[in-house]
Amino acid sequence: MCVINIVGAGLAGLSAAICCAESGQKVRLISNDISERAQSNLAEGGINAALDTMGEGDTAKEHFDDTLKGGCYIADEEAVRDLTENAPNTVLYLASLGVPFHRENGKIVLRNFGGQKKKRTAYVKSSTGKSLVSFLCDEARKYEIKGLIERFSYMEYDDILIKENECLGAFFKDINTGERVFFEGPVIAASGSFAGYFGSATTGSTLNNGNVSAGLFFRGVEFSNLEMIQYHPTTVKISGKRMLISEAARGEGGRLFVKKDGEKYYFMEEKYPELKNLMPRDVVSREMYFIREKYGQVYLDMTGIDKSVLDKKLPDLCEEIKYYLGIDPSKEPVPVKEGIHYFMGGINCDMYHHTNKGHLYAAGECTSLYHGANRLGGNSLLGAVYGGYRAAKTALLEASSFSGVKSSETADGGIIRKEFLKNISSALCESLSVARDNDGLLGGLSRIENQTAASRKEKQMKLFAQAIVMSALYRKESRGAHYRSDHPYSDDNNRHMTMASYLGEEVKISYGR
Repeated sequence: MCVINIVGAGLAGLSAAICCAESGQKVRLISNDISERAQSNLAEGGINAALDTMGEGDTAKEHFDDTLKGGCYIADEEAVRDLTENAPNTVLYLASLGVPFHRENGKIVLRNFGGQKKKRTAYVKSSTGKSLVSFLCDEARKYEIKGLIERFSYMEYDDILIKENECLGAFFKDINTGERVFFEGPVIAASGSFAGYFGSATTGSTLNNGNVSAGLFFRGVEFSNLEMIQYHPTTVKISGKRMLISEAARGEGGRLFVKKDGEKYYFMEEKYPELKNLMPRDVVSREMYFIREKYGQVYLDMTGIDKSVLDKKLPDLCEEIKYYLGIDPSKEPVPVKEGIHYFMGGINCDMYHHTNKGHLYAAGECTSLYHGANRLGGNSLLGAVYGGYRAAKTALLEASSFSGVKSSETADGGIIRKEFLKNISSALCESLSVARDNDGLLGGLSRIENQTAASRKEKQMKLFAQAIVMSALYRKESRGAHYRSDHPYSDDNNRHMTMASYLGEEVKISYGR
């Protein structure tokens, strides 16, 4: 029996590993750090499922509709239906492991989140991701003891071996010893985002350095919707990155305002009277971006939230604000700004998590599948946990057809120099802001193309960065997180995924399904 290799030990990787192990399948869980440092731990607000514990008549169909609408209708409909229909069982499974979702009278309490009219988001205070990782780690350890899950926690991804369009395994380098190893077998990529490409502009972990995504792209794996980069409306600057102020704060009654003629102007409530401050994130971020140009600093006002709610539902968030900003959010507003938070684009795969290469699967934020042009808050944790499970189920069904390896030689990919990374990051951040235009994108692309790559890893990063900007240039409309000031309206003729591929000669962009 072959061993399945899972690259990434966050929620998607843990979920995939547990699913495989439950079936008696041996897996390697490979990552550049321990699960407790995965980006999944940073997810605060909650996980979506139409449990309808609040008596609002919520259904999986409404969850499906909201997700498609929020993603501006370019997500895979079959995959979204599968995700939303299985969401309740996913959350109940997590609860069965002991995840302490907030409850009242024994029922899981759901909160409001952006882009959704019904209360649908289960939560653990404002540290939901950290709690899910903790309990899935405990579950995984049961199978580690049995020898079904073997962890490799300090391994840097180097390359993948693909022959005749089949994935045969992957190469890694031991971070501590420098030893290079090859792990034979099918691969599930659960490697998270490429937040490291955007440095201090992102709320994400820079451990998500994008090496896996760039390396797979270099080897011919198809990607889609790379231009769809989500700016979260409420972030604050701290040392080296941006800190997230969870959407849960607005879900519990937080309000956005600017100072207009010396008075608080709650601009979202005036312009969007139905969902107000809980419009989808792309809408809120854009409104903040433009109103800041006119009136200056935007604030999040949590002073009207009852103290008991802050203490019971948002205690850790309030402590973070006090610690990093020296502000008591119960007494004064918090200055906020949009920050890069999530990447809807990634490895293109079908609802079963197949990529365009045999025995290579993908799950979690490294994929482009469930979220289309804009992700709804609460759907990321769901997509990671259920996506890992779904990818593992597919890999299990097809493991018996894995043929094995005759040769596993490839050259070391080298390193990425700090100055090279800094230059690529600067070009991406400046050209891919909340509002983009042709000249800015062309300028960013030119800066990237003028960088000299001194190693294979640098070449991979350069090509992948080109693909991101070229995807934004190709989509000459505004849709979801992709706002073109020179093409400010959506065009139904472009209601398609943007496909990016590299076949050894040049980066190619086109429209797919």
